[in-house]
Amino acid sequence: MHRPGKILLNICSRRFLKGFQQILGAKLSMVSSGISSSSAPFSYVPVNKASTTLPEATIKRDKYSHRTHNCGQLTVANVGEKVELCGWMEFQRMNKFITLRDNCGSTQLIVPDERTDLTKTIEGISYETVIRVIGTVNPRPNSQVNKNMATGEIEILVEHLEILNPSKTQLPFPIRQFIKAKESLRMQYRYLDLRFPEMQRNLRIRSKVLMRMREFLINKCNFVDIETPTLFRRTPGGAQEFIVPTRNPGKFYSLVQSPQQFKQLLMVGGIDRYFQIARCYRDEAGRMDRQPEFTQLDIEMSFVDRESIMMLTEDLLVESWLEELGDISTPFEQMRYDDAMELYGTDKPDARLPYKLQNVTDIVKTSIALTTKTGIEYNDNFGAYAVVFPKESKNFSNSTKAQFDDISKREFPQAKLLQVKITESSWKSGLTTLLSKDVVDSIENRLNLHNGDMLFLSVGQKPDVQEVLGKLLILYTNILESKGVTLRAPGFKWLWIVDFPLFSKEDNENGIRTTHHPFTQPHPEDLHLLATDPLKVRGLHYDLVSNGWEIGGGSIRIHNSLLQKQVLEILGIDTCQMSHLLEALDSGAPPHGGIALGLDRYIAMLCNVTSIRDVIAFPKSMEGRDAMSGAPIQISDEDKKLYHIRTPAD
Repeated sequence: MHRPGKILLNICSRRFLKGFQQILGAKLSMVSSGISSSSAPFSYVPVNKASTTLPEATIKRDKYSHRTHNCGQLTVANVGEKVELCGWMEFQRMNKFITLRDNCGSTQLIVPDERTDLTKTIEGISYETVIRVIGTVNPRPNSQVNKNMATGEIEILVEHLEILNPSKTQLPFPIRQFIKAKESLRMQYRYLDLRFPEMQRNLRIRSKVLMRMREFLINKCNFVDIETPTLFRRTPGGAQEFIVPTRNPGKFYSLVQSPQQFKQLLMVGGIDRYFQIARCYRDEAGRMDRQPEFTQLDIEMSFVDRESIMMLTEDLLVESWLEELGDISTPFEQMRYDDAMELYGTDKPDARLPYKLQNVTDIVKTSIALTTKTGIEYNDNFGAYAVVFPKESKNFSNSTKAQFDDISKREFPQAKLLQVKITESSWKSGLTTLLSKDVVDSIENRLNLHNGDMLFLSVGQKPDVQEVLGKLLILYTNILESKGVTLRAPGFKWLWIVDFPLFSKEDNENGIRTTHHPFTQPHPEDLHLLATDPLKVRGLHYDLVSNGWEIGGGSIRIHNSLLQKQVLEILGIDTCQMSHLLEALDSGAPPHGGIALGLDRYIAMLCNVTSIRDVIAFPKSMEGRDAMSGAPIQISDEDKKLYHIRTPAD
């Protein structure tokens, strides 16, 4: 009697021998016909392997697909070669000329006049139909060379054409460079939008950069790529998290807003050097540079200080930098948080800008009229700042003034904004109603104002004053550059922003919140202030900024459980919620720190696009919706019962 194991072994052995005989026969057949089998990445196969509509032939085809080249690869060096191409019919005219497109580019096909059979086939083809062709590479006549195409010096004389899959006649929008649909429609039909060359380029740049980052961290720096859970418990003191119901009544997961706690626990576990390309989730309002789900390069190291993390990050960017973007030099400049706010009104300054904020607080404080007419108090938090655009008042319109007034009143209510076109005589009258003539004259001298300048002046509570002018500095620069005025310097300007405050006031003024997150190490020079004046404590937190984009942020972490508990208590966070972390820190946690690079923002900056949606394959809309599927959607009554959910409609 045979045992089951022997029966299985005999069956597998017979199948293996049969398969081996087939392979051996194929090898002998190829050798007898003079074709080498070691032609990777290409293999010699019959061109009609995928379809009987094309004749028997032998051409050098890509090993893994039914084509010899991509549509953007052929040049005059390939003239005379027989090739096979696959792609989408982008355009055709006269049933004779076809533009074939794939992920690499476009190639022109030409059908011989005598091939009426092909002409009839082309007559019924809609744009974006998927086709496969075989033909010969010919040089274009000199008068027909298209220098705007990578393949513009050649064309393919078509011998055979096969329709692989016809497209419907009326697509939601054409895939043509000069006809771009609105973004909402492109998001709804993202699979069509992905065919545009810009999207193909952006996603390939993303892939290339991420691969270089992985290779650097693993091969050169001995990092370990570790995946951490997405389902976790709520992290107190951070951004709003997405809640995930479970089958246990009243029990919920949260989607992690970052792997922060896990990477610290990995350091406690002795991993020493960790990274991952992590998916993160935050239930926040959408912006051009924000998505509810996003990707970051997460890094953590043991036995490091702030400068070590900065140096590693700079080396990482240099190693993964794309040559076509120009030079990147290190070390990057460092700027204190207070200086960034003083000069640019933001903690992510665009150092390419030629103009900065100018402090005129000392001058304005001499004006008695301002306090009597506006009620603004000259307290320790008062500030008066100005931004001047020399000779640019001519581009300032009434609609721009209304836009800026609305931004100031809606977003920065504790700052009063004055927008003044500097003219030879009448410009001072608008200011002297709030400020004395002597104060206005002093401002004119301090700012060196001249006829034709554009002045933005703001007074009030210093944080709002700085931030409103910082925003207008960017917005008016954008307006001027849209009109052809070049202001920003070329290239990339990198900055490390350091010495952030560890805590900030809550919006309701009744409490404090963490500026970064609750696990940031206080600056050692400020530890004595932690219990008595926490708002004056700096943190070992650092942000990486380039061209006005916040590319990444990190910090040295608290590795002492007692200090961590003290910080949590200052923030009003129940330490019981963090008992797992406190116990870990009390179990021999090494000094450690790290950084997270926002890959969506970083790639968007490299690709020179304004929205991170242009570097994400399937992004959410500004409202956090998936326009293709309509998600989020309602769930069934069965699912509600399973997860113990009741909605207002119930």
